[in-house]
This record gives sequence, C-alpha cells and structure tokens, in this order.
Amino acid sequence: MAWLPDDFAHPTRVDLPTGQHLRPMGAADTEIDYPAVMGSRERLWSIYGEAWGWPPAHMTIEADRDDLAHHEREIAAHESFLYGLFEEDEAELLGCLYVDPPEKQGEAGAEVSWWVVDELVGSDVERAFDELVPRWLEEVWPLPARPRYVGRDLSWAEWNALPDRG
Repeated sequence: MAWLPDDFAHPTRVDLPTGQHLRPMGAADTEIDYPAVMGSRERLWSIYGEAWGWPPAHMTIEADRDDLAHHEREIAAHESFLYGLFEEDEAELLGCLYVDPPEKQGEAGAEVSWWVVDELVGSDVERAFDELVPRWLEEVWPLPARPRYVGRDLSWAEWNALPDRG
C-alpha cells in the first residue's frame, strides 16, 4: 500500500494562530537550522538521541547541510517531510515538524514528531504548535490511518521497542 496518494500535493505553508508558519525545509535553510538545533541540542538529544542519534554533539554545519539536503530530496519524492517553524521574516528557525511513513509495525498512517527551540518551551507558540499539528494532519493529509505521535501518544522508548516493518 502506498503511503500517500500519487496525486497528493504536500502543503507548502500552514499558519499558526499565533502568527508563525510552517514550510518545508531544505539545504538553503542551514544557516538558520544549525544555530536552532545546536542551541537546543541537549534537550533535542534527550528526545531524539536514542532513536535517531541526533543531533550529535559535534555536528558540523556541513553535516547539517547534508542532512537538510537529504530531507529536501525526500520531500520532493514524497518519501517524508520536514517542516520548519518560522516567524514571518524567517530570520530564525523556531522548531521543526517531521512527518514520516511508518517505520515500525502496527496501525499508523505516519510517524510524526515535532519540537521547538528551548526559548519557546512552555510558550503560547509551543501550545499553538501542539494543537495545530494533529488537527492539520487529520484535516489536510490523506493518511491511510491515524498518525502515531512519537514522544506524545507513545514514548520514544516504546517506539524503539516496536518491531520494524518488514
């Protein structure tokens, strides 16, 4: 079964009620991605480290650019999606959203996670982001089943313990 319909056009922008927006990211975003990731690295490692080995302690800007270029290719092929969270001027990255095909066994239309930079933890922006993502995916994305919100409706440890899809 295909993950997404062939005719699905992924959204290129979604607005949060707090004034920020999401849009797909790529290698051209390295200069704003790198400081956001490394500035929140310890917390991000506590979330993604065991599962993804990311972000590594000594990640270089070149490695980040390569990672973003990989995401950009996956977005173009509709294999997975990385969205950045921005203010209107896009001067800095405020967080990221990952929408991936299910990697683990079980009923899930996608595996989804998201984060904000340390400065926004507990803020109105984070709350708006948390409320927007599930609603947006349900209303706009033609997923074959309910998404699995990793780190939210199951822990990363629980996700890691699931068997991989064959």
